[in-house]
Amino acid sequence: MSVILNEVRRATYLDSIVLMRISRQIAALPGVEEAGLIIGTPANKVILRDAKILGQEGSAAEPGDLIIALRARDARAADAALLEARRLLDQPSALGTTAAIESSRTIRAALQRLPDANLALISVPGDFAVVEARKAMELGLHVMIFSDNVPIADEAALKQDARDRGLFVMGPDCGTAIIGGVPLGFANVVPTGDIGIIGASGTGIQEVSCLIARASRGITHAIGTGGRDLKAEVGAITTLMAIDALDADDRTEHIVLISKPPAASVARSVLDRVAKSAKPFTICFLGATDVALPANARSATTLKAAAELVVGEVADSAKLRLPPLNGGRLIRGLFAGGTLCSEAQIVFRQAGLAVMSNVPVPGASATTGAHDGHVLIDLGDDEFTRGRPHPMFEPGVRDAPLAEALADPGVGVVLLDIVLGYGGHPDPAGHLAAFLAGRQRRPMIVASVTGTDADPQPRETQVQTLAEAGVIVAGSNADAAEAAIAAIGAR
Repeated sequence: MSVILNEVRRATYLDSIVLMRISRQIAALPGVEEAGLIIGTPANKVILRDAKILGQEGSAAEPGDLIIALRARDARAADAALLEARRLLDQPSALGTTAAIESSRTIRAALQRLPDANLALISVPGDFAVVEARKAMELGLHVMIFSDNVPIADEAALKQDARDRGLFVMGPDCGTAIIGGVPLGFANVVPTGDIGIIGASGTGIQEVSCLIARASRGITHAIGTGGRDLKAEVGAITTLMAIDALDADDRTEHIVLISKPPAASVARSVLDRVAKSAKPFTICFLGATDVALPANARSATTLKAAAELVVGEVADSAKLRLPPLNGGRLIRGLFAGGTLCSEAQIVFRQAGLAVMSNVPVPGASATTGAHDGHVLIDLGDDEFTRGRPHPMFEPGVRDAPLAEALADPGVGVVLLDIVLGYGGHPDPAGHLAAFLAGRQRRPMIVASVTGTDADPQPRETQVQTLAEAGVIVAGSNADAAEAAIAAIGAR
């Protein structure tokens, strides 16, 4: 009979990414059925309860406490897992840290330690993010909020306050930025250049900046706004401030804006500001085709198209050799990046293919084409990551749905994205290759690799690992979608 074991560490906080990495390691131990290390907020307790690993002790935890929760097949496995969780929490070096990291208990103390700092990165449970962001702003710091689950009204109020102070708030739910050449969150190592990027999408920024880098160009800054900045309730406050900043930056000669299509009133406000600039803009409102742009702007419906409008051809997958199908004629897409999933859906729609997806784009609903059978899934969506690691730093999250796709005789092509860079898994291609090893029946697998050779996981090495495992690697995410469509004879 399964055993549920909880332990609570009072008044203890660790970054959510660190906790998810530990959770992954504990869940992989022999006899462990499920595990989670998480701050004891009410919302997080619901996650643990839904995962059937919340016990009485964890239920009593306070919002500032850390809960270690696990379910194992027997008491011996549970006790061993708990001991390992304690060891990992008490020895940061066990998480792969290569150097001692000085820590401070407050933002004020951290600023005293680093008096020249001008930006605070907030990665705490959403219940606390606004309070910590306000503390940073009161100290004159710009803020990047990695945290999600912040009410949109709080986001709007926070950004209004920041604007009045002349400070940036990137986020909430801002996963990627590159400021002055420094990658923040999930970001890649790209050259310095003359292109500025403003993005409401983390993986959108990653894909475009990496395609630019692979065309031997570089960027000045990539400013993340958070996914809701262009909603009517927020009014594009950070986006407009970012346009002002890049417009005033002498090093920035071209500006790329990436977002899902905003509310009409917000789009007008943003495009009116773009029209006042003397610099050229590329506007990528993903999937939107009816945008009336000012004379200094050009429109792109996909991330690849956005990069190509700036630097010319960025990836050539026309010469890919596609073997005959070994299965049905359906495509199953399993994505780590939500915007990459959206871009693939746009490519499918442009090819006249109906597709089911949990990431709707303009002109297509989540249930469109249920009869067709093509399916694209964003595995980084909340429904898959509640209490579990994100697939960008735990590729094992994709294993179960991938196994299902490989076993489905109707599936002829599996479409994947591999996202490299800081914050990501150290060897996602190696994980996939090991998973595929020895499988007898296998449909065609087409993948894209977002990254550069300067990343902690060099792109060329990752591409080679995939190729040796029989995976067809396209030059971009959009190219991978095109190749999958071509493979089934629909292009």
